[in-house]
Amino acid sequence: MVTLEIEMNQAGQRLDKFLGKYLPEAPVSFFYKMLRKKNITLNGKRAEGKEILQLKDRVTLWLADETILKFGGDLSAQETTRNTPWQKQNHQSKSDNTIALYRQAYNDLQDVGVIYEDTHVLVLDKPAGMLTQQAKAGDLSLNEWMIGYLLDTGAINSQDLRLFHPSVCNRLDRNTSGLVLCGKTLPGSQQLSELIRTHQIRKFYKTLCVGQLGIAGSGTVTEMQGYLQKNASTNQVVISQQEPGDYIRTIYQILEQYGIPGEKFFFTELEVELITGKPHQIRAHLSSMGHPLAGDPKYGDVHVNRLLQRKFNLHWQLLHAQRLEFPMLEGVLTPLSGKILQSPLPEIYKSILAGMKACTHKSG
Repeated sequence: MVTLEIEMNQAGQRLDKFLGKYLPEAPVSFFYKMLRKKNITLNGKRAEGKEILQLKDRVTLWLADETILKFGGDLSAQETTRNTPWQKQNHQSKSDNTIALYRQAYNDLQDVGVIYEDTHVLVLDKPAGMLTQQAKAGDLSLNEWMIGYLLDTGAINSQDLRLFHPSVCNRLDRNTSGLVLCGKTLPGSQQLSELIRTHQIRKFYKTLCVGQLGIAGSGTVTEMQGYLQKNASTNQVVISQQEPGDYIRTIYQILEQYGIPGEKFFFTELEVELITGKPHQIRAHLSSMGHPLAGDPKYGDVHVNRLLQRKFNLHWQLLHAQRLEFPMLEGVLTPLSGKILQSPLPEIYKSILAGMKACTHKSG
């Protein structure tokens, strides 16, 4: 028998979802059967599973230790009272390996910046070349770095990870740099995710696209619309002006135009506001207009990319998630209310601009 008292990072979710995290190897039908038989109770009473857990609620599992071990993955071994030595070793080994991965990511991944942190939220500055989340088991990504950071600073401990894993809430392409939102607590994660889902956080990017787009310094704001379809086999998207596809909106403002001395290629620096936030949206949308991002290996101009590799050692798209603007907020996100968070431009971005010569030519 195990009794679990609901803490902040477990409150606000359905009982059946909580049970699925505590006993991740158990089928859903098992929980409902145990609930019907009162082998799992909520505050000493029969429950259906759809109840929303509140702080200090008590969930009791009237189950044999062997059952908890069978279904508990590496989460529940410490809650049982009669573990055999091999069972203890097996569960502890899984847990230790997971913690070791977090600590390895924190030690090995370089140049991650902490832009903002409070009790519930962490905003990180991801360098280009780093995954936001694992693509496969064993990958070291920003998500693992973040948990390693929280373990290192004492914000969480290994026991806290039994039932809740802090996580990134939005994703950037591997070679896109800039700001990533992370939830340190369940309430923080839930409310950040809702803000992202409802497009209440304004997200601005800096980028350099190929060609002379509009008039430099005009301050003109242009909105692009279209429909995006993803090809899963190639991991590329196609933009069209008609359905089918996901409706997308992208807004850009022209900042400056540049050229490379002695070369025929020109570039336009943009501030882009991402409205709908679909995969590869900025990259594919600008490419569909004939102005791919500088260095983009998927949607870019091969000849321009070779020039940028040779002159500036650029091997990926020059796209930086630079600024986040938050609305007025309440609850656990109150500290972010009305805030504007910014990330400095990466050194390679600054060096490329410095190596280019501002153009005086204006195009319409």
